[in-house]
Amino acid sequence: MKFANFCRCTVVSFTCVWLTNAFADEQSVTPDTNATADTNAAGLWKISIGPALMVSPKYPGSRAFQVLPLPSLDISYDDRIYSQGLDVLGINLLKGPAYHFGTAISFDFQSRNESDDPRLHGLGNVHYGPKLKVFADYSVSLLTGSVAAYQDIAGTGQGLLVSGDLVANMPLTSKLLVSVGPGVTWANAVYNRTLFGISASQSAASGLPAYDTSSGIRDVHLNTYVSYDFSKKWVGSVSLTAGRLEHNAGHSPITEQRTELNFLAAVNYRFK
Repeated sequence: MKFANFCRCTVVSFTCVWLTNAFADEQSVTPDTNATADTNAAGLWKISIGPALMVSPKYPGSRAFQVLPLPSLDISYDDRIYSQGLDVLGINLLKGPAYHFGTAISFDFQSRNESDDPRLHGLGNVHYGPKLKVFADYSVSLLTGSVAAYQDIAGTGQGLLVSGDLVANMPLTSKLLVSVGPGVTWANAVYNRTLFGISASQSAASGLPAYDTSSGIRDVHLNTYVSYDFSKKWVGSVSLTAGRLEHNAGHSPITEQRTELNFLAAVNYRFK
């Protein structure tokens, strides 16, 4: 079974199980406790909204950068259903005090247009689109390990990415949190062929040498995240991922710069 089909089946199965359990729990509430249940449900909401600014390479391997204004959302219900960061809609199918396992529809805005650089003429455009994300994380003391798989579901040719990260979460004060740690990203052959490969026809059209690719490590990176509570209602955050493109990605004729920086800054207002 292909990975994308497996992910879809997993999402549907776990969602059905979760909805069935949620419905059963709702049915078990007696009429005398409905008011209390409604009050408790309201307290389970977490809502934080504000503006954000993302700075990232114009295309994978580019020396130039693009700046994208985005909404910053941190919305969740019972730590179960959420919308956060680039995850438009996610579900924690399994959760506990120290772990999460779930799925989400996510965007990463990776794309490439021939108009981005004269060197790209003849290579064709690569569009961004939604990806199915399957993830798991586990925390021990101040350390959190996580793994996530991103499967293209929009037919953009971006294949499959799998990332693994380990971060140390350090609350320096009651208001200041700093997280930092290393990570690695693996890409399948489809992704590498689309973003970094050059076929014979593309070579003839662009003047770049033909370049064959296969699956392998896309990059190694370092994640840094800082958040600061200005007040009970306002919080600011900054994240920076500094990486180095490796193997197929790093040696592609398309790649101008192997160092890759992704920056995101946001200011959020907490409603609940």
